[in-house]
Amino acid sequence: MTTVTGTIIDGVSNQPLPFANVVFVGSTIGTTTSERGTYTLAATGSFTKITFSFIGYKSITRTITPGATQQINIKLESDSQLLNEVVIRSGKRERYRNKNNPAVELIRNVISHKEQNQIEHYNYVSYEEYDKLQFSLSSLSAKVSERKIFQKYQFLLANRDTTTLPGKSLLPIYLEEKVTDSYFRKSPQKEKTIIKAKKRVDFGQYFDNNGLSLYLNRMYSKVDIYSNSIFLMTNQFLSPIATTAPTFYQYFLSDTIQVGTTKLVGLTFVPRNGTDMLFQGKMYVTLDSNYAVQRINLSINPKINLNWVRDMQIRLQFEQNTDGKYFLSKSDLLADFGITKGKGGGIFGQRTLSYKNYKTNEPQSDEFYSGQPQVVEAGAATKSEQFWVENRHDTLSSAESKIYANIDSLKRMPSFRRTMEALTFVVAGYKSFGAFEIGPANTFYSFNPVEGFRLRLGGRTTPELSKRYYAETYAAYGFKDQRWKYFLSGTYSLNNKTIYQFPQNYIRASFQRDTKIPGQELQFVQEDNFLLSFKRGVNDKWLYNDTWRIDYVHEFENHFSYSIGFKNWQQAPAGALKFKREDDNENTPSPTVTTSEFSLETRWAPNEQFYQGKIYRVPIVGRYPVYTLRFATGIKGLLNSQYNYQNLTGTISKRFMLSQLGYSNVTVQGGYIFGQVPFPLLNIHRANQTYAYQLNSYNLMNFLEFVSDHYASISIDHSFNGFFFNKIPLFKKLKWREAVSFKALYGGLRSQNDPQQNPSLYQFPTDAFGVPYTYTLNKTPYIEASAGVANVLKFFRIDLVKRLNYLDHPNVSQWGIRARATFDF
Repeated sequence: MTTVTGTIIDGVSNQPLPFANVVFVGSTIGTTTSERGTYTLAATGSFTKITFSFIGYKSITRTITPGATQQINIKLESDSQLLNEVVIRSGKRERYRNKNNPAVELIRNVISHKEQNQIEHYNYVSYEEYDKLQFSLSSLSAKVSERKIFQKYQFLLANRDTTTLPGKSLLPIYLEEKVTDSYFRKSPQKEKTIIKAKKRVDFGQYFDNNGLSLYLNRMYSKVDIYSNSIFLMTNQFLSPIATTAPTFYQYFLSDTIQVGTTKLVGLTFVPRNGTDMLFQGKMYVTLDSNYAVQRINLSINPKINLNWVRDMQIRLQFEQNTDGKYFLSKSDLLADFGITKGKGGGIFGQRTLSYKNYKTNEPQSDEFYSGQPQVVEAGAATKSEQFWVENRHDTLSSAESKIYANIDSLKRMPSFRRTMEALTFVVAGYKSFGAFEIGPANTFYSFNPVEGFRLRLGGRTTPELSKRYYAETYAAYGFKDQRWKYFLSGTYSLNNKTIYQFPQNYIRASFQRDTKIPGQELQFVQEDNFLLSFKRGVNDKWLYNDTWRIDYVHEFENHFSYSIGFKNWQQAPAGALKFKREDDNENTPSPTVTTSEFSLETRWAPNEQFYQGKIYRVPIVGRYPVYTLRFATGIKGLLNSQYNYQNLTGTISKRFMLSQLGYSNVTVQGGYIFGQVPFPLLNIHRANQTYAYQLNSYNLMNFLEFVSDHYASISIDHSFNGFFFNKIPLFKKLKWREAVSFKALYGGLRSQNDPQQNPSLYQFPTDAFGVPYTYTLNKTPYIEASAGVANVLKFFRIDLVKRLNYLDHPNVSQWGIRARATFDF
């Protein structure tokens, strides 16, 4: 086997030359360079010479060693020739059409043969995969490394890579590798992945390494060209061989080459609209009964509405199997990130996947596919360096090979630890003292009409103290009501993992004495977030709560979870809120509502992924639905509980991916309360009187405005990802994106829970003039809708919200402007 690799660049500009030709002399065996100018040409034979050529450049022939692997980098010089004067007059430009277009006919053949060219065509398939993910700082100024403050980091700053991305200097900072065996069964469809070895850079306690790895792998998702939509950088790109691709792409026949005995046709493709989430590039298709993609190079148009991505290149290579079908042999995804589209420092990421040892129609037993779809072999994370040398599909570059040792040395440096602790406090809000950390910082100070100025200080233990035992606490003081509030919890992890890591399995006991807005279920110990202090309208009806809880939470690897809990809850009115019956006089003191309830909640989120943060984990929204069912029952007489009731709530949420039209987040929810309860125990629907747009609240509904004992709701939030704005000149330049939402709430109140028909129940709240403040939904649903502009300054979404009914209620607004911060590529 004679193998030649290298890079071809322009001799003057040093820029890579994509699609340059590389051919073994005396044969028809050749290839073309990728978007980065790189190439690999391998074949069996006694080849002694290789030729490099490109239109407009002088060809170069080099001598090679037969039967060896070698690297040849080439600079091609332009071929300037004197020509006689030629006058070209343009005629009428022919309009591009799909009809009678041979390029479109070819791509339709590729589309119609997609099914037979995927591994799902076989009953059984197995293969070995090598996965390498690497991140680097790109174009880091040499002046930075020369500064005195960075002298002690020279061992890291001097480890530069100048070959991967021609014209740029890369400083590797992260590397992750995996070797896996993958198995597929068609019927019933099952997949099994066995991770034989894994290795990655470990930044220590300052990053959640599992969460970081998961997030980066999701950004750099595996590219399946045969799938209709390709998910990259939190966006959907339409594949150039998708079923509807001829509607959105233009195709042009470019050239033909022969690899071995296979004839390939080059097909160039570009978007019809350069601002849509589409690719541009070139593919080679086999001219046989397969009509398979033999190789494809993809890139994005610089005009595309994609934040912070300067450049993105994808290169896929396929090799012919023994049965004549083509299987993916290598996938290379590269992306260059930067704050600006132009020059300057940034981050460069590359994910390389290599596949070999394909086996088809070799069945495994049913027991083999049972259990979890992904299994990590014992000792996978402790493989020797010799193992990696023997099992990597490709060798590491000189710079890559030093990353593990360099980061290990870096995290032991006191100056680095001090810097990371400061950044952790700024970003996550916690200051670590080893076994204990103080925070979160955004709750240190807040204000509200009941407490006035509120100061709070709290913290929690860390895994450095114990991986099984955790404690969390805070104390707060309101200067207006002159009351202390506090919280204390103790948690025991049953699986010896941190309680913030999937899968959770813990038991927790807690007590909280604090204020609360009725119906507002925020993060349990962060209800006094400083940013939530700013509210519109009247906000003087609060609760004082004493809550004793014990909860058991158990998650399973298949993402089914359940929690069992017991809560004793005492609610006392605060501010202008009163608990009054119809026959109470003005001087009757407001009593306390006390309940004791047991609860059971189940949740199933197939294939759910998380980014593990310092404060809490954030689910990464995927295409699979999430189901939640909760049942709670109050026991009268237990620990002074005053009511018997049952509360059943069910929720289904799902993101619908609509390709070029963006995506919709849809949530459907319903609830029913059995028994007679006072209004503090009814469903007090989630309102929003802040100026932030909240996806899970009714943004023009007032606090405590609507209550019910049975309801159904739907929420639809759709993002078009700039599909329309990208075609409007001004909006296209601003890179704004359009979004719309619709929310409807239908419900009611049975007569047994209506205080107007039951004087023994507490009356609904009124304002200072006796005007009703709380209402039922009657037979008309509450409806609001909004139209928004997202990606404003790349971080904000601003919505114009309209309330469509119940406009005769006091202190309501028909229109409102709400904003929220977002982070989307």
